[in-house]
Amino acid sequence: MNRLGKRAAKLKNKNRRKRIMKTTLAITLMVCAAMFTAFFLGKQAKQREMRTESVPATEAVEAPAVDPYPEPSSNSAFPAAKPAHPDAPNIEPGTRAVGEATPARPVLPPLVNQSIQTLTSPQATFGQKQVAWQQLRVSGKLDQAISELEQSAVAQPNLAEYPATLGQGYLQKAGSIQDVREQGILGMKADQSFDAALALDPTSWDARFWKATAMSYWPAQLGKGTEVIEHCLELVRVQESRPSQPQFAQSYLLLGDQYQRMDQADYARQSWQRGLTFFPDDAQLQARLSGNQKAPQTAAR
Repeated sequence: MNRLGKRAAKLKNKNRRKRIMKTTLAITLMVCAAMFTAFFLGKQAKQREMRTESVPATEAVEAPAVDPYPEPSSNSAFPAAKPAHPDAPNIEPGTRAVGEATPARPVLPPLVNQSIQTLTSPQATFGQKQVAWQQLRVSGKLDQAISELEQSAVAQPNLAEYPATLGQGYLQKAGSIQDVREQGILGMKADQSFDAALALDPTSWDARFWKATAMSYWPAQLGKGTEVIEHCLELVRVQESRPSQPQFAQSYLLLGDQYQRMDQADYARQSWQRGLTFFPDDAQLQARLSGNQKAPQTAAR
């Protein structure tokens, strides 16, 4: 019995060491993911400043007609794989909705309320949404907007716009802080929010694009490269069935960059070239094909 007891104790200690090693590895990878996410956010911020449209954030844009059941793309290089909603009313402080057990939500400052309306609106352009994020960052209202989006996502669980926007909010927050551990937590929360949005609406361009873009900067050890490509191919398939929008060029750019990171130069050039057939004046796609601008190499493989 003594020998059996000692053997059991050794086995228990061995299992405990394995669990500690796994936990340490997971934390290390999370921290690495946070560092690459922060790097990505800094780069994206600079790119947004260069290409953000000079359009007022409140300008109304007519919503394009979208086929909810698009046919798969017939192009062999790119294999196949909600409506606008009323904004939730603000509730005066100190009051409660009928049957609501939680405290009432306070009236939002006009800037936060207007920004959230823009960010969750299917009619707002990509440029308008980037202006809204910039306004929230500069005014110091980003945390308040995130809190409101978290509550809205719970209050209206059937709308994909809220978790899709909330995920972007977490990434914006991660890019504004220096705490690597907190960046890792925010990065994981962002990824979960994008997944929640895609579960509600698989055609959500914002959710899929930002999930793929952030994931493309995760450490190579996580092996997310193939998943990034899959998301990009799905983006291309969906957007080619819709009326063209300027931000759609980014899907081809990201797809080609990811192929390049995975040493598939032919597929990379094919992706950028296909993007140019839809967006012949896009400077970034032109630069990639001419070799004047290389794809970022520090990213998922």
